[in-house]
Amino acid sequence: MLYFFILGDVLGAGVYVLVGQVAAESGGAVWVPLLLALLLSLLTAASYAELATKYPRAGGASHYTTLAFGPFAGFLVGFCMLAAGVVSVAALTRGFAGDYLTSFISLPVVLVAVIFLGTLALLNARGISESTRANVAATVIEVGGLLLVVGLGTWLLIRGGGDAGRLLDLGTKEQGAAAGVLSGTVLAYYSFVGFETSVNVAEETREPHRSYPRALFGALLTAGVVYVLVGAVASSALPTGVLAASSGPLLEVVKEAGGVPQKVFSAIALVAVANGALLTGIMSSRLAYGMAKDGLLPKFLTRVLPRRRTPWAAIAATTLISFCLALTGDVATLASTLVLLLLVVFLFVNMAVLVQRRDRVSRPHFRAYTAIPVLGAASCVLLATRIEGVVWLRGLVVIAVGLALGAVAAQHRRRAAAK
Repeated sequence: MLYFFILGDVLGAGVYVLVGQVAAESGGAVWVPLLLALLLSLLTAASYAELATKYPRAGGASHYTTLAFGPFAGFLVGFCMLAAGVVSVAALTRGFAGDYLTSFISLPVVLVAVIFLGTLALLNARGISESTRANVAATVIEVGGLLLVVGLGTWLLIRGGGDAGRLLDLGTKEQGAAAGVLSGTVLAYYSFVGFETSVNVAEETREPHRSYPRALFGALLTAGVVYVLVGAVASSALPTGVLAASSGPLLEVVKEAGGVPQKVFSAIALVAVANGALLTGIMSSRLAYGMAKDGLLPKFLTRVLPRRRTPWAAIAATTLISFCLALTGDVATLASTLVLLLLVVFLFVNMAVLVQRRDRVSRPHFRAYTAIPVLGAASCVLLATRIEGVVWLRGLVVIAVGLALGAVAAQHRRRAAAK
């Protein structure tokens, strides 16, 4: 069950909208940055596995960072997680408004964002149980869509279409092979995020020191295999320029292969994107509610619906911010901003593993080789150097807001302690 929970969080929406952007950065061999992103994700996942089994309780990265570096750093990490979730919903909103939707109807992005985010907010406010049931069905559909792309792309190559030579085409006119692959990996990394939220349910599993690492690594490897296959068939089926120019790149593969109505696949892709946005929206609103309840964010975010008990104020606030962000950047820019924020979180998590080695606990837990969190931290720094300046500007603004709020929260804690 934990394996499928993590797989559902990781597998899906990102690859539906970002394969073309990865191709634009890295060249035709899209599978290479996807594979590299998987390997780098596994490094940080190992750090999460150690901390989640050593401290099996909800709180995740913020809790681990607080233990290692204190409450101020813990707040900053929690705020970056919250901001990353809000940015992710904005990116998926832009993806929803792209070529997949225009297969049915062409609408202004503003109108799509209002309807799409409004619908998700209402479903979120209705309750977790209804949202979870929708997620189960949507996960089956989105995984089926990816496997369909793999099957159609393979059939296209078997019958003599496409060009398998593009599988070795690395680099672009603007960037060499190494630089192009690293830039593409930044975007590909977005497709693997989601595994970090699973630490919040580690305490609810039996023998977490055994079950959690197996489920985590198994889910990431499964998603990685599917992504690499999707990237391989997409790049071999279509020229890089065609993939890069489309906001619905996998739909272009379906068009080229034939045999499946385009509207059917577009509907599958829209379900995948909506499901990803719904899950992330739930996480973001609950995190905002929890931080407000702890006095770290404005108190009005703790308001809940009388009967449903869902945090309507936090849902409304995070939805509004996602709406504004969706109108200020394209999918690639927003996805890169999310990755930058998560790289900050992952850097702290990898360092927390090393710091907390001094803390001996009696319970059995997973332990990564010391080199793994070191490499995980180094990978965060490496990827951060490949992020564009305009994205860094957005990210630094968010981090500055987090630092300011963290300082205010620290002052409130000192006043409370003095009383």
